[in-house]
Order: sequence, then structure tokens, then C-alpha cells
Amino acid sequence: MISFILALAVLFVGFLTYSKVVEKVFGPDDRQTPAIEINDGVDCIPMKTWKALLIQLLNIAGTGPIFGALMGACFGPVVFLWIVFGSILGGAVHDYMSGMISARHKGASIAELSGIYLGKPALYIMRVFSVLLLLLCGTVFVNSPAALIATLTPEALGNTFWIVIILIYYILATLLPIDKVIGKLYPVFGVILIIMAVSIAGGMIVLPQYKIPEIQLADLHPDKLPIWPFMFITVACGAISGFHATQSPMMAKCITTEKAGRNVFYGAMIIESVIALVWAAAGVAFYGSTKMLSQAITDLGQSGTVYEISKQMLGNVGGVLAIIGVVVCPITSGDTAFRSARLILAEWTGLEQKKIKNRLIITIPLLLAGAVLTQLDFNVLWRYFSWSNQTLAMIALWVATSYLLKNKEKWAFSLITALPATFMSAVSITYILMAPEGFKLSASISYIAGICFAIVLFMVYCIKSRKGLS
Repeated sequence: MISFILALAVLFVGFLTYSKVVEKVFGPDDRQTPAIEINDGVDCIPMKTWKALLIQLLNIAGTGPIFGALMGACFGPVVFLWIVFGSILGGAVHDYMSGMISARHKGASIAELSGIYLGKPALYIMRVFSVLLLLLCGTVFVNSPAALIATLTPEALGNTFWIVIILIYYILATLLPIDKVIGKLYPVFGVILIIMAVSIAGGMIVLPQYKIPEIQLADLHPDKLPIWPFMFITVACGAISGFHATQSPMMAKCITTEKAGRNVFYGAMIIESVIALVWAAAGVAFYGSTKMLSQAITDLGQSGTVYEISKQMLGNVGGVLAIIGVVVCPITSGDTAFRSARLILAEWTGLEQKKIKNRLIITIPLLLAGAVLTQLDFNVLWRYFSWSNQTLAMIALWVATSYLLKNKEKWAFSLITALPATFMSAVSITYILMAPEGFKLSASISYIAGICFAIVLFMVYCIKSRKGLS
């Protein structure tokens, strides 16, 4: 319990202190944001800061801070450290920089920003990489909620029926102005996600039968699961996630002042980390050990595990909250994934999006591709998503580093992004080299290769930074 409370406190202090350091390094000013300068009535629409914050939270969260945290808790209390420090020093910095740099470039996507700051080859690679990642993400977030809803409705309303219904909703959310569907529903769903986490945290604290594990150096990972690099890939949304770099540009188009960025981008990531921390603690507290939690995830699946924890801790109310959470959250990630893909394709093709005809030209083929992909087996492909997600985070952090090098007089400022970028570079390469879905190399070879890759990139960064000073 003490470790859990301290972790929450560190996240809160991190927002109050380190977020201001990051903000000062970036240097928000009074220039017009895309919401004011462009204000096209579709994607660039002024929003109040509190609404942009809640929408950003739903954009980046989905079921990530719930499912990822539960799986991460199987590694033991060490996951608390990764969620807390990964978020403050990496994830929230990543989200803030992705959003703010996008705002400085009229709401440009991470693909376009990669081209500006890492060169043309990065632009072409990231366009393809980002669209495929978003298409995969959006499609999977059709299947999982549809399957769950099908189990709760009459047999006549089967999985296919709900896939069609969700895809129709996705068409509306992707096509319509952002304030018509997303702007109205997301703040409500954001509050539900927060209430769900607060309720579970209250249950752990109030009910004596649940004991939250403490962080002990002698027992950080009791089942001896290979923490490096697997835990850093498993717990993505709760600590750092490249998917956020595709989502932040949406709210970069809606904030009315650059000074709102700290609350909207950095703040949303801290809230997501609090949610992840709650569910990581709840998983082990409820089942009593990491082995029992791992077995529950294997037997019940992630959705079933969330439902069992919520129902037992909070009764019928918890069951309702769990169902809403595991249905609504993935859908809210899926629709914004398709919307982000539309915006990237619009940049790529040069089709102006104010006219609904141009939006339809991109949206319909995109959703048709998603409909076809729902018929495929994603069990193997989904494993690649986690790696792709963290690889995108690595790239986004190097983009931010390049931005700071080009826009700041002192290269030391860029260390706030260069250090987490270097760390994620080691994680990404090490994982794909040794993972079952990767090259299946030995741990010793993969560790050395991953570290060497990160060192080389950091040396390139140091050379570039010195050139910038001369």
C-alpha cells in the first residue's frame, strides 16, 4: 500500500515540477494555434482546455492502461517503477512534444514531422508505417468490443452484426467534424474511465482482503520473467506509447493557446499512468500473486479478468463499469485511429478535408480495408503491434530531439528527449531480435546488439549537437 501511494504521489509531483521544465524547454508563446489560424470547422476547431484534455485522454488511453498494466503486473512490483518514471521522463515528454511540435506545423502528423526533422526517407517510411499501424489498431478495436457485446446480446445479434454497427459508427466519427461526435461523447467516456479507476483504487484501500504488493529490491519480479525488454514493450500506454504520437496532432488542432499544451498533453499522460498504476496494483492485490494473475489472464482473457476484478470488488455497479470500459475504451481508440489515418492520407495525397467529398474519398476505402481485415486472424499480427508501437515512440522522440537541436541555442536542452529516445531505441531493437515473432536470437546477442544500436544513435546525436553549436 505504501509503495502504491508513494507512486501516485511521485506522478503528481512529476506533473507539478518536471512538466514545467519540459514546457520551459519547448517555450510556448502567444502565436496562433491551428484552431484559431485555420479553424476549418472539421478538424481544426477551438475547444476548451478541459474538454481537449478529456478527449486526449480517451484518444491515447483506450484499454491500454488497463490491459497493458494487468499484463505488466505479471512481472511484479517493478512495474510500478516503469509506469511512474517511464511516464514522467518519457511518455509524457513524448506526448507533449508530439502535440506541441505538431501545433507549430499547422497540426501536421508524426509522419510529416519525421520528414521535416529526420529527412525525406523518414517521411516516406513513416507515412506507410503510421497508416498500417493505425489501420491495424483500428481493426483490432473493432473485433474485441464486437466479440464482447455479442456475448451479452441475443444470438441473432452475433459478432458480424456488431462489427457492422461499430464500423458504421467509425465512418461517422472519421467523417464528421471533431466537435460533433468525438467532442460530445469523449468527455463523458473520459469521466467514466477515471471513475472506474478511482472506484477500483477505493476498493483496494477500503476492503481489508486486498493487499497491494510493496516494492522490495529483493523481490521486484518474483516469477523471474525477463523484464528486459519484454516489460517495456508489454506496458506501453501506461508508460510510453508511440500510438500517442499519432493522436496528439488531433488535439494540437483544437487547443486555443500553446500554454494549454502542458495540461492537455503532459497532463493526459499522467492521468493515464495513474489509471495504469491502479490496475497494475489491482491485478496482484485481487489474485494474491503474479502467478495467479497470469493464470487468470490466460483463462479469462483480459476483458474477463477486468470484469471479474470489477464485479467482485464493486458488485453489480463494478460489473457495469467494467463492461462499459472494455467496450467503449477500445472503440474510442479505434475511431480516432481511423481518423488519424485519414488525416495522414490527406497530407500524403494533398486532398483538402473541408469538403465532405474529399473526406469520403479517403474514409470509405480505409474503412473497407478495415472491414476486410476483421476477417483475418490477428493473433500473430497483434504481437507486432506492441513492438511497432514502441518503435514509433522511439522515432517520435528522435523527431523531438531534432526539433530541439534546430530550435534551441543550447544542445543540453535536447537531452530531455534524447535520453528517453536512446533508451527506447535499445528496447525496440533488443525486443525484435529476441522475441518469438522476431529473429529469435539469444538474449546475450540481442542485449549487446540493442545496446550498441542505442549507443551509435546517441553518438550521432552528440555529433549533430556539437555541429549545431559550432
